[in-house]
Amino acid sequence: MKRLLKVLLPILLLAIGFGVFQMLKATKPEKQSPTVQERVWRVEVEPVELVRASPELELYGQVETPDLLRATASAAAWVTEVQVQDGDLVEKGQVLLRLDERDFLPRIAQVEAEIADLQAQIESEQNRFETDKLALEQERRLLELARQGVARQQRLKTQKVGAEQALDEAEQAEAQQQLAVSQREMNIADHPSRLRALQARLASAEARLLELELEYERATVRAPYDGIISRVAVTEGDQVSKGEALARLYAIDSLEIRARVPAPYQDELIAALRQGEPLTASTTIGGERLALTLDRLAGEADPSGVDALFQVQGDPAVLRLGQLLTVQLERPAREAVVAVPFRAVYGGGRLYVVEDGRMRGIDVESLGTREGDGDEERLLVQSDALAPGDALVTTHMPNAIEGLRVEIINDEALEGTAGGASEAVSDRTLGPAADAVPADAASSGLSAAGGRTR
Repeated sequence: MKRLLKVLLPILLLAIGFGVFQMLKATKPEKQSPTVQERVWRVEVEPVELVRASPELELYGQVETPDLLRATASAAAWVTEVQVQDGDLVEKGQVLLRLDERDFLPRIAQVEAEIADLQAQIESEQNRFETDKLALEQERRLLELARQGVARQQRLKTQKVGAEQALDEAEQAEAQQQLAVSQREMNIADHPSRLRALQARLASAEARLLELELEYERATVRAPYDGIISRVAVTEGDQVSKGEALARLYAIDSLEIRARVPAPYQDELIAALRQGEPLTASTTIGGERLALTLDRLAGEADPSGVDALFQVQGDPAVLRLGQLLTVQLERPAREAVVAVPFRAVYGGGRLYVVEDGRMRGIDVESLGTREGDGDEERLLVQSDALAPGDALVTTHMPNAIEGLRVEIINDEALEGTAGGASEAVSDRTLGPAADAVPADAASSGLSAAGGRTR
């Protein structure tokens, strides 16, 4: 009996335990399965507005001028007076500096004396010519008398009453007189050559005098126009050589701005200039905006672009030669463009709009920047997929994705806009809203349709 009890007792305990387990399992409370609720991100939007606008192109330019005057020394001299400094505003005719007149006057006096000597030589040559003409007549008469004397002696010799010596003497006198006449004729014939030589020397001396007088006149350096002194290279007491730079001056009205235009924009600017379309620009100096106008493009270009030259429409006195400036150029106007804040742009060419409570990505073409209301710089974009009144997402989400469910928090921005904006607001799903957009929005367990563009 005891032996049977030892065998049945363990089996009985196991049966009781299994029965208790089955009872507990059958009577345990049912656990409800958790429901996954999709999260909604709060965003701000603004309505899409298609406008006609001119994209702005930011350029970096430098102030220059084609009328830079470099005043140089007219001759080797000493500087006796300097009346201007670098940066001075000067008026036309104002004295800038002077060179010592004692370096000019002695040379002028020397050339004047040379001219007086040549003029006297010319007068002497004229007198000599008149004298030679009168003397030639007398010489020819004497030659005729000498010839008559020879003929007389020949007759006497033929009659054998004349001496041979007398005939020789008569012939010798005739030959000498013939030589005198030839010499006088040669002097008269050479008169034009001698006179031209003296006149040429006189003309050379007079030209030299004009040159020296011009050098003396330029010893006092004056401003040829209203301008600004950009450099003074000498001081009183300096010795300068001919052609050495003394000062630099440029006209205020001649200032222009040269800026490099990138190659992709070169063709549209050339086309606008050919059509006579005015292209305006501006730059900011000391908080004040200065108006500019695109005047022309440079004659040479390289693979990086071409230089554009801008005329100043405002007061050019605020500019200085060599000054570096940022120029905002208004490119030719484009139709049906949208000005969007930079925070709404992803990857430089993608926007998001809200449709049926979800974000839909749109690829756009970036045209350039434009200053909007409140001096806010905006990006001008263009796309056929953008329609007026679309709810453009302006809250920047670090990991924005296609199909992300959102809630618009500034409904008033869409009031009065067309169709799709109201529909985008109506299909919202209640749930915990995020006051801030976390960086891990894409990892919240949502299934997204389409790819993700940053």
